Amino acid sequence: MSRIRTAVIGVGRQGRWHAEKLAALENSNLVAVADIDREKCRAVASDLDVEAVGDFHDLIGEVDAVSIATPTLTHFDIASTFLKYGIHVLVEKPVTATVDEVRDLVELADGKNVILQVGHLERFNPVLMALTPHVREPQFIESHLIAPYKPRGLDVSVVLDLMIHDIDLIHSFVRSPVSNVDAIGRSILSDNVDIANARIRFENGCVANVTSSRVSFKAEHTLRIFQSNAYFSVDLYNKTSKIYRKKNEGSIETPEDISFDKWSCTASDALMAQSEAFLDSVVGGPPPLVNGRIAMEALETAAAIGDMIDMS
Repeated sequence: MSRIRTAVIGVGRQGRWHAEKLAALENSNLVAVADIDREKCRAVASDLDVEAVGDFHDLIGEVDAVSIATPTLTHFDIASTFLKYGIHVLVEKPVTATVDEVRDLVELADGKNVILQVGHLERFNPVLMALTPHVREPQFIESHLIAPYKPRGLDVSVVLDLMIHDIDLIHSFVRSPVSNVDAIGRSILSDNVDIANARIRFENGCVANVTSSRVSFKAEHTLRIFQSNAYFSVDLYNKTSKIYRKKNEGSIETPEDISFDKWSCTASDALMAQSEAFLDSVVGGPPPLVNGRIAMEALETAAAIGDMIDMS
């Protein structure tokens, strides 16, 4: 089996990890890494024994698939260039800075019949993969994604930096159009919104309350999902889930009428799983969990939240 010629664009912290995964996969031939920071690029290239490229355009014709881990505002220009040449693209979330941009990327990918996958990494969290088949018609969802302040991702608000993860997950559970959004957010340590809360209503009646912050001294990522006869409490960082269910259809008289299960998943390499899935899609395997159209749905909701915050 011929190996897929790959490259990574952007070799900051996240991009280095992408490069390491693609260098390790048997069906990947990591050809090069590219970054405008020549010194950083050469260092990563030397570590992985690949070529260092300053201009990503030089990779056209040299690769079959690329992983893009540059700042969000550059995603459209880079991804569209590769898609125009029929090169498969995995791009970090958020897919683009605007909905119009991702719509154009989707049209390009469809027209060239190539893969456009978006790096919503939590889709590969093992506790969520185990839980997803059990979530049916949720009525209320509450999520908290809280992270320490870091000098990365500050080119966009916390909505696009962090909350977009949970927006994508919530859409995957609810599977209904958004009917209304209410949101508030504030800038604390950066020039963009650093803490935000949104209430998302869906046409099927489900309501989601979503909070994200990048001004905490601790890291926390939790989901609580309520549906008929069941409640799920999920800790995405520690990869545990608590499930409470009604034992019978009748009313709850005592705690014994409720069953309780606790799941715990072993640590796994979500980024490796994402990279493997991308290359599998490239060679005709299952389609991406998050393609351009799915990512566009999450970005549309994120944009509505951002607009509401701007008006608050």
